[in-house]
Amino acid sequence: MSEQTSPAGDEPAADWMIIEVFGHRRHAGRVREEERFGAKMLRIDIPKVERIDLPGDERPVPSVTVTSWTTHFYGGAAIFSATFTDEASVLRMNTPYVAPSRMSLPAPIGDRDEDEERPF
Repeated sequence: MSEQTSPAGDEPAADWMIIEVFGHRRHAGRVREEERFGAKMLRIDIPKVERIDLPGDERPVPSVTVTSWTTHFYGGAAIFSATFTDEASVLRMNTPYVAPSRMSLPAPIGDRDEDEERPF
């Protein structure tokens, strides 16, 4: 595993895929075949994604930016499953989870008077 700032631009085109290794690990990223250590191997570059929370942004898909890439190499026998997908799905899968307690509720709507007694 290695950290990179971004994949090199002069490398061959890669496919966006979801890879399962031995049925236990799951990665989503850019995939291509490379020869390493005298054998053909799968290279997967996994984007590290940061969520950009904009005030008042109510879109179902948050704005994200890729900050770096992590690279893994696997031999062909280790691959349990490979599914082709698109870039948006890969970014969504790698977006950090935000706990519900950190989400804010929308402002209350209504013409309730402040002097009105509340039941709670």
